[in-house]
Amino acid sequence: MTSHGTKIALVTGASRGLGRSMAIALARKGVDVIGTYHSNREEADATAASIAALGRKVAMFRLDTADVGGFAAFAGEVTQVLEGTWGRGQFDFLVNNAGIGIHAPFAETTEADFDRLMNIHLKGVFFLTQKMLPLIADGGRIVNLSSGLARFSLPGYAAYAAMKGGVEVLTRYLAKELGPRGIAVNTVAPGAIETDFGGGAVRDNQQLNALVSSVTALGRPGLPEDIGPAVASLLMEDNRWINAQRIEISGGMFI
Repeated sequence: MTSHGTKIALVTGASRGLGRSMAIALARKGVDVIGTYHSNREEADATAASIAALGRKVAMFRLDTADVGGFAAFAGEVTQVLEGTWGRGQFDFLVNNAGIGIHAPFAETTEADFDRLMNIHLKGVFFLTQKMLPLIADGGRIVNLSSGLARFSLPGYAAYAAMKGGVEVLTRYLAKELGPRGIAVNTVAPGAIETDFGGGAVRDNQQLNALVSSVTALGRPGLPEDIGPAVASLLMEDNRWINAQRIEISGGMFI
């Protein structure tokens, strides 16, 4: 169905951090991008400009991935832009990247914190993917974002990591159920990365930065540029036979 012509990727949370790095890395590989952002239109426009400067087509939409009720309208927007900009009814790659970080000891995690993490990281991913299924081309690919924290445990991330554990299991089920359509589904699990995620702790807290460096085989925290190109390459034809896998991109944390 899309074996010829330009590929199109939908990347959630594409305006900043890892999502921005992924979107730009995909553009560098000749992929057009539909991106979502939560609230900062300026950052979204800047990312779009970077993609356009690479000669790729790009569209950015505001989307709250915690609000399942908004997904139908979003699917309508995507359908319109696919037809209007690309003359197509489907895109090829879905990257469920959007996320937030809440750091709190298990004993102090509130129900509101838990629900917010659940809605964005697990329920949102589940139902956004479900809503996008008719818009994903047969033979396409899905990448879900997990975290190193689903493999190793650091105090303060119980709720966040539990959602990511759910995403990893969901990935395998999606791979199984979407296999007949030729859609491969994988999980990418970044380690600690220097971004503004979770208040920018890994980047700005020297003590945490040093701790991460000390437990990472390659001796430093990750950067967005370590993740984006890896995700982009996973979506390329060379990696078509990788399916239902959890791929950690952490420089070797806690090994």
